[in-house]
This record gives sequence, structure tokens and C-alpha cells, in this order.
Amino acid sequence: MTRAPANLMAVRSLLLTHLNVDKNRVRDVDLEPAEVGIVGDPAHRGGYHCGSDRVVNNDYSVVESPRDRNGLTLDAAALDVGQFRVTSEGRTHDLRSFSTWCVGQCTAGAADTRDLREIIYSPDGRVVRRWDRLGRRSSGDDSHLWHTHFSFFRDSIKAGRDQTPLFRRYLTSIGLIAPAPPEEDEMELTDKIRRDTGNPNRTVDDVLADLSNLRNWLISPVGAGGVVGPPSANSPLTLMLAMARAYPALVAQVSGLSSKDFTDEPAIVQGVLASLTPEKIAAAIPPTMAQQVAEELARRLAD
Repeated sequence: MTRAPANLMAVRSLLLTHLNVDKNRVRDVDLEPAEVGIVGDPAHRGGYHCGSDRVVNNDYSVVESPRDRNGLTLDAAALDVGQFRVTSEGRTHDLRSFSTWCVGQCTAGAADTRDLREIIYSPDGRVVRRWDRLGRRSSGDDSHLWHTHFSFFRDSIKAGRDQTPLFRRYLTSIGLIAPAPPEEDEMELTDKIRRDTGNPNRTVDDVLADLSNLRNWLISPVGAGGVVGPPSANSPLTLMLAMARAYPALVAQVSGLSSKDFTDEPAIVQGVLASLTPEKIAAAIPPTMAQQVAEELARRLAD
């Protein structure tokens, strides 16, 4: 039995949350639950609204693309959206502007449209147009004057791929959903680090594992199991550890020396006097000074 897949139900729920403004009553201006369909009625045969139990021979929704052939399951792969009208940020938006916007995104090749096979819509309520990624068709029946049909490649439905981003972007663009805050610089830096460790053969996980092992080795008792071995000989960490081991002995030596008096005054005086011979003293006195000393001594003796 054809079923409605979870990823298309999520799109349906998103649209109804924001476009069915008054959920307590039915209004023409609101997008009502009955206007958003996924599975065709029991009489419906063939096309993307049908799963594998309802497809027909040479069904275009299966045979025209390998994505559809390989993705065929009991899931339907289409979504119909009915009429609505909402005012947001001073502008009015309706099914026609919504459909035209979605087709524009498909034509521009937006990444979140890659799973859309076709959109059958009316830009003005008078003519029906069809955007077909495969370029097979360009029109549809008149029922699409008042509803828009979205077909999704069946393999994307089978894979359960999220189909809400395109529709969330539309609701954000018209102001019904607040835009997501920009990522902070720290997030960008983290993202850069995750992709580049400076070594093509080392991942971030490798670096984190090394840091974890180093931490375990530093805080573990000597000889403890379950941690990495000691660092390599002559590595910077080995030299640092040798200095750390020698530190207690160095402290003891400095403490011992600090309690000693290294000044031996008598020895210093004796050494100085031993070097002062009469000849050295005489040689050290300038001639003028010697004459002045002699004259002064003579004067005092005369007194």
C-alpha cells in the first residue's frame, strides 16, 4: 500500500506550521491540511504520488531516470501544495509567488533543489507551466492552476534525505522564520583546525590521542600500566625530566652554601700586608708628595 514517507511529511508539517496561520478554523487565505497532499487517492494510478503498488506500465515516474528506477519503493515521491496568502514584512506572498521562487531556485541550480525532478505550477493563475529537470515536459493539466505539484527523485525518498531546506529557505526569505545566527569566528577556527593539522598523515584524532597519552604518562606513578612508555632518549622531554630529577640535590647544595661565611678578614689583611714591601711603597709615592712629606717633617722638628 502506497505510503507517505517521513521526509515529505516533514515538509508538509513545516509548511502547515507557518502558512496555516489560524489553525482553529478553515480559511481561504490559509494553507489547510487538506491542501497539502502526498499520497494519491485510491483511484490514482501512475506518477510520483504512487508507490510501487500503484505504478503503471512504462510509468514516467519510474522509467525516465535511473534515480527513480533504483529508488522505487512503496513510498510516494510527490507533494501537492494548495493556495494560501500571507503578509510578512509589509509584503503579500501566495502560492504563485512561492511556486515561482521555487522554480527560480531550481533553475539557478541551488544545492537544496538537487532532488527535485519537476514542479508543475501556474505563475499567474491562467496558464500552467512545468519545470522538468530532465527536460521531457513543459505543461500540466488545469488542476495546477490552484495547486503546485513537486516531484522528488525516488532515490532521495528511499534514502530518507531531508527535503525541508528549500522550503525553510523560502519561509526565511519572506520573514516567517528568523534567519539562523552567523557562526562565530571561534567555530570557523575550530573548523579550520579540524581540516588541517599541519601534517597530511596526522588527523586531529591522532593529535588528541597523543595529548591524552602524554597526560596519562605525566600523572601516572612510575611503572604504572596502561599508559604510554617514556619519551625517546635525547628528546626535549627527557632533558626536562633529568633537570627535574636533579633539582632536589641542587636545592640541598645551595642551602648548604648559604649557611657558610666566605669572608676571612685576617687572611685578606695578611695577604695585603705581605705584598706591601718598602720598595713598593716608595715606588708608589709620587716624588712631589715625598718632597712635601720631608718638608713637613723638617718644619715640625724645628718647632
